[in-house]
Amino acid sequence: MKNYLVTGGAGFIGSNFVIYMLNKYDDVNIINIDKLTYAGNLENLKSVEGNEHYTFIQADICDKDAMQAIFDKYEIDYVVNFAAESHVDRSISDPEIFVQTNVLGTVNLLNIAKNAWQTGDDQYKDGVKFLQVSTDEVYGSLGETGYFMETTPLDPHSPYSSSKASADFFVKAYSDTYKFPVNITRCSNNYGPYQFPEKLIPLMINNVLQHKDLPIYGDGMQVRDWLYVEDHCKAIDMVIRGGKLGEVYNVGGHNERPNITIVKTIIDYIKKNVDDQVGEHLMKYVEDRKGHDRRYGIAPDKIKADLGWYPETTFEVGIVKTIKWYLENKTWMQNVTSGSYQQYYEKMYANK
Repeated sequence: MKNYLVTGGAGFIGSNFVIYMLNKYDDVNIINIDKLTYAGNLENLKSVEGNEHYTFIQADICDKDAMQAIFDKYEIDYVVNFAAESHVDRSISDPEIFVQTNVLGTVNLLNIAKNAWQTGDDQYKDGVKFLQVSTDEVYGSLGETGYFMETTPLDPHSPYSSSKASADFFVKAYSDTYKFPVNITRCSNNYGPYQFPEKLIPLMINNVLQHKDLPIYGDGMQVRDWLYVEDHCKAIDMVIRGGKLGEVYNVGGHNERPNITIVKTIIDYIKKNVDDQVGEHLMKYVEDRKGHDRRYGIAPDKIKADLGWYPETTFEVGIVKTIKWYLENKTWMQNVTSGSYQQYYEKMYANK
């Protein structure tokens, strides 16, 4: 049995990863820790609550005592660090919490894992690994052509991406300085089930269904590479098991689309299949986000060559699966958009 410490496992990608691993393997134990901020939701994990190979612990990765207690109790083989503040708009209004969680929390995990696994000077237990789940946003912005490679210099533009880049540098430093066993994955924009509706796709689905304004930043022509979350989970699994120590792997979907195209696709599907009263009249162009990167595009050539991974879900298939999931899980959406998030959202867009 291999014991995985999954941080942020009640969030969007983390919960999908937990479910993916428990469905795929009989020889893994998942210890899921999550602070349960507004974006962490245990409803995401109802399907695995009774699984004997699954344990949930509410804890903050910045809490040294709590993290140490987990390593003392469980024979951790792998750390998969999803835990992060991740919404760019929030980082612009409150950057300090992003430094606290994304940078200091990661360093705390690195220190505790290093001490737990170290058997001698630059020597560690066999088969252990720390995997840092990062983002293509650390690379900055692309022009109309070209792609991010693992060798692309980091050039973050928002407080969020800066905090993730800082965490990546610390993970790299532990590998270079202490020979600590790590990998870093940098993914493009994920979409799929359980994504908190502050992000583009679930936000637009939720607003269309309620006939609310659809806020479009700037001209809506910002381009993102879209990756279906289950494909991402498969990539992380493959990097944990087969990635060369110390290496960075970009994980992209080969599905570049302008944001405005995504919004119109959602409107069209819901208009044709659910509610013929919705339409592009709901779109509302708002002031562009500060420091808004124009285009992201990832070349996942390295992970394909080294590990045989490739994105299996086309955007045309994935977006329909995603919309259908939200349509079939309206109670989930209502639950996560109530209370503090709804107040934040209304304040955020009130003057735009």
